[in-house]
Amino acid sequence: MRKESIRLRRPRPGDMGRVVQLHGELYSREFGYDVTFEALVAEIAAGFVRDFKPKFERCWIAEMGGEVVGSVFLVRNSPKVSKLRLLIIHPRARGLGLGKRLTRACIRFARAAGYKKMVLWTQSHLAAARGIYQAEGFRKVSSEKHRSFGKRLVAEVWALKL
Repeated sequence: MRKESIRLRRPRPGDMGRVVQLHGELYSREFGYDVTFEALVAEIAAGFVRDFKPKFERCWIAEMGGEVVGSVFLVRNSPKVSKLRLLIIHPRARGLGLGKRLTRACIRFARAAGYKKMVLWTQSHLAAARGIYQAEGFRKVSSEKHRSFGKRLVAEVWALKL
């Protein structure tokens, strides 16, 4: 598939459930995460819908052949700081530049909304996502060992000055 065959759109009813399911399935299969990760994603998605601020927040759903194959969220962290959340790409849509497209959509929107900085939380083993963030100018600002989702992990906070 060419990247032109993937369209980015705003969420519709049912999309949040699919985003949660996609995270739960992929992170379990690919990284051995337990169901507590899916619960965290569900909480983030529910909070986004419940507290949505249209001038300052956005969600992009990536659709290919009528199916949801990815997502990313940009939420308000403070009046000057936005937060990138829930970037995910289904395996059949990987390698097409979709992660970069979704991340750049967040950056463009954040700049237009007047944010001065964007932050994100990720894990050290997520090499593909970390590569995208680094290529787009994010820099790792902290890391911390923790036990979550049934795993021993190293959480990282990354930031981008806008």
